[in-house]
Amino acid sequence: MQRGSDKHGPRLDGQQKHETEGMMRGGGTTHAEEWKEPESMPAAGEESMRSYPPGHEPGVPEGMTGRSVDARADLAKWLSDTHWPKSKADLVRQAEEADAPDRVTDMVRSLPEREYTNMADVGEALGLGVEKRRW
Repeated sequence: MQRGSDKHGPRLDGQQKHETEGMMRGGGTTHAEEWKEPESMPAAGEESMRSYPPGHEPGVPEGMTGRSVDARADLAKWLSDTHWPKSKADLVRQAEEADAPDRVTDMVRSLPEREYTNMADVGEALGLGVEKRRW
């Protein structure tokens, strides 16, 4: 006994079977409309052939590099509960109490002795750069 769909009639079941026959047999195209065909994925290494001038990569503010953005994000993550202004000693203590990774704690320990008003101030003191505002 052959079972079909109980939602569709035999005609629609046959049409759907015909449309997916290529996929079921392995690798061929389907008989569906062209707009229903899946798009091919780029091969490994072909993802982006664009080249960007230094300092103008997507997602990186002007005046900063991708590495400095990542470093500043790590600092902000581990010092997020900070109520500014803070001294270097306060920031080191907060990073240690938060059990921040060594790279973050080392960055905070390398800060010059002074009071900091915000994360941008900390980033600038570490030489991470500051994004430039566009008006």
